[in-house]
Amino acid sequence: MYRLSFGGGFDSPFGSISRKKTNPMKTKDQLKDMELPAGIRERYVNGVNGLTVHVLEAGFDTPKRPAVLLLHGFPELAYSWRKIMLPLAAAGYHVIAPDLRGYGRTTGWDNDYDGNFASFRTHELSRDALGLMMAMGHDSVYAIVGHDVGATVAAYCALVRPDFFRSVVLLSCPFGGMPPLPFGVGEHPAPNLQQTAPAQDPLASLSRPRKDSTTYFSSSGANNEMLNCKQGLHNFQRAYFHVKSADWSQNKPFPLTSGTAEEFAKLPTYYVLDLDKTMPESVAPYMPSQNEIAACKWLPDIDLDFYTQEFKRTGFQGGLNWYRCTTNGLNRSDLELFSGHTIDVPSCFISGIADWATFRPPGALEQMQSQACTKMESFHIIEGAGHWVQQEQPEQLTGLIVDFLQHVK
Repeated sequence: MYRLSFGGGFDSPFGSISRKKTNPMKTKDQLKDMELPAGIRERYVNGVNGLTVHVLEAGFDTPKRPAVLLLHGFPELAYSWRKIMLPLAAAGYHVIAPDLRGYGRTTGWDNDYDGNFASFRTHELSRDALGLMMAMGHDSVYAIVGHDVGATVAAYCALVRPDFFRSVVLLSCPFGGMPPLPFGVGEHPAPNLQQTAPAQDPLASLSRPRKDSTTYFSSSGANNEMLNCKQGLHNFQRAYFHVKSADWSQNKPFPLTSGTAEEFAKLPTYYVLDLDKTMPESVAPYMPSQNEIAACKWLPDIDLDFYTQEFKRTGFQGGLNWYRCTTNGLNRSDLELFSGHTIDVPSCFISGIADWATFRPPGALEQMQSQACTKMESFHIIEGAGHWVQQEQPEQLTGLIVDFLQHVK
């Protein structure tokens, strides 16, 4: 393991790329070294949609390789791809993994809850992805691979710019299609626009009052509650990664029959929380034992420490702002412009057998396979993996991605 630094840089029409191994903007705490396998390097790309983007890359030593772009989810980082980058590069690709807007060592985003959270909507994250790849000299991306929130962004990229993003791999979170617009209602009486009190969340009306994790992540207190939780940030992250992995034996997901509150209440408490609980309080009872932690080869403490130090430095608010764009309708309003459109580039979906995200929202998986992706050429459920598939089962995942890419036409 080593840390590689590069001096100098060059300019492109779309932004300047710095290879100087220093943080491009001042931060409260000095950045700590990132331990990376030989063959993966860090760099900073300036002027991308208002950002300076921190990037990990592999396969950079051979010019004109087809690009594979990796987009992480919440609460992860470009670092989450460290195990699959070199194998993908060995298969002949220039592999690029950025810290997304709101995460890690990418800078230029608004960290204030009361700031411009609209800049974190799916549309802007997709624009970030396009701008980054053009700034790095790629006129197309052979495959965009997204996990969790990154899967939503990857799907949007493939849908709106199929000329640039030539294929797509979605991990964990299925693409169920663009939201529909009201059709054939023009001759109906106009609705009553008199203001009324907002309807109560059906989950809150259950006999055991609940709330969805998306609602929690959108709340004003979520960032502070996770950063300064009773068990400490490291232990919170350990419990959160554990409970959403295949290591937690109670993860036995199944399709929900509907989107009713009663059906949603069947989800684990990390997806549907008790109304009065925070996320750290919800996962604390499932903190793994010291023996279980020692046996966790896919996320040893030294790796988890890196997540802890990065989120302690940046907070979670940037990542949480995407959820706010979802709950307040901003993401939907952007997506409605493409109502009725489908993803028509070669597509692949991969998830872990213990991953509940496969079935969120209800029906999305079936819609993806039957309508939303017209060239769904590869579909796999991986044994021994939960939500963190690229970290839990990197060898299996890499093999499936490479096989898919080798058959993309």
